[in-house]
Amino acid sequence: MRKSILVLLFCCLSLMSMASSLLIPMDESQKNHLKAYGIAYWMLQREVVVDWLLNYRGGSFLIPNSQQLQQECNIRGVSYEVIPDVQVNSILKEIADPESNTDLVKLEKVPKIAVYSPKNKLPWDDAVTMVLTYAEIPYTLLYDEEVLKGDLPKYDWLHLHHEDFTGQYGRFYAQFRMMSWYQQDVAIQEKTAHALGFKKVSEMKLAVAKTIRDFTAGGGFLFAMCSGTDSFDIALAAEGIDICESMYDGDAADPNANAKLDYSKTFAFRNFKIDMNPYNYEFADIDVPAIRTVDETTDLFSLFEFSAKWDVVPTMLTQNHTRIIKGFMGQTTAFRKETIKPDVLILGENKALNEARYIHGEYGNGTWTFYGGHDPEDYRHQVGDPPTDLSLYPNSPGYRLILNNVLFPAAKKKKQKT
Repeated sequence: MRKSILVLLFCCLSLMSMASSLLIPMDESQKNHLKAYGIAYWMLQREVVVDWLLNYRGGSFLIPNSQQLQQECNIRGVSYEVIPDVQVNSILKEIADPESNTDLVKLEKVPKIAVYSPKNKLPWDDAVTMVLTYAEIPYTLLYDEEVLKGDLPKYDWLHLHHEDFTGQYGRFYAQFRMMSWYQQDVAIQEKTAHALGFKKVSEMKLAVAKTIRDFTAGGGFLFAMCSGTDSFDIALAAEGIDICESMYDGDAADPNANAKLDYSKTFAFRNFKIDMNPYNYEFADIDVPAIRTVDETTDLFSLFEFSAKWDVVPTMLTQNHTRIIKGFMGQTTAFRKETIKPDVLILGENKALNEARYIHGEYGNGTWTFYGGHDPEDYRHQVGDPPTDLSLYPNSPGYRLILNNVLFPAAKKKKQKT
């Protein structure tokens, strides 16, 4: 009996000595999907290459094993499996099989993350900064001054916070103009614009949008959610056109503004019309109508399944443990397909409603991704609502899409075949 125990112990020790890799599964077995991305980022910070196994168990990570890595996973509550060389080779063989819709991407570079966001406290939160904080991925806040000063090239990846690039203060005028936070925001933005040499906030925001455009064209990775998506394109299309009424910039808007829009300057959208009523919350008809034929329980969208070996980039951006994602609303909830340019890649959509929720494209040497809605785990987020506690949603598929984008710049470039 004692001899059998010793033999078993010897076998276990031999197996452990052979174990060379740690697999972080990203399927339903993972206890904390969101913090798993933070572990991958943490390893990149330590100059360790991370293998991202696309479409293998929900987009798992394969990392050289170490006691330090296991300890960090335990601290953060991330599930992992220690596997020997022979099993690693079996997994890699399975992924390399031409008949398998899987692929391996090496994550090698630590992406430098920036978030374009106001420094003053406003009564709403931002899904990206919340999930970056929860996943323990560091980021830098910057705003108009830093962008126009030329700081963007210091970063690889930029997120556009819930923002209004048209210079109309988020169209909160009708409902919130008497609120102290609104008046403070207007005062700060006007002061900043004048200090930077602009007569109007709309002129400053256009300059910021064009700088972000150039950052992307130069090879940057741009990500935006909610109103940061459509207001960005509207500002670019309306360059040289006054689309702001007097309560926003002191003079009347151009009544023929819609006829003068230049869609060739935009990233994602075309043939849209600006809502010229300054009291309306919506900027344009890019967003789906506020009243839709769907309720919270049935508001879903599906992720398109791409060929991992041929369409590596969209496959990275759609890694998840489910293909069906809960919908969520925002100032810009989703994009009417009629307004999307034909070369834009739709990553997630609700076909029944003919709306896109998650889209991607290239601009110059860079890429951009637009994600509709405000908070993936707060269906109808209102101004003043408390921020979401992500410890209650560690496996959120909607938040996983954000983190796919965060790791995207870390990938070793592969030539895209389509």
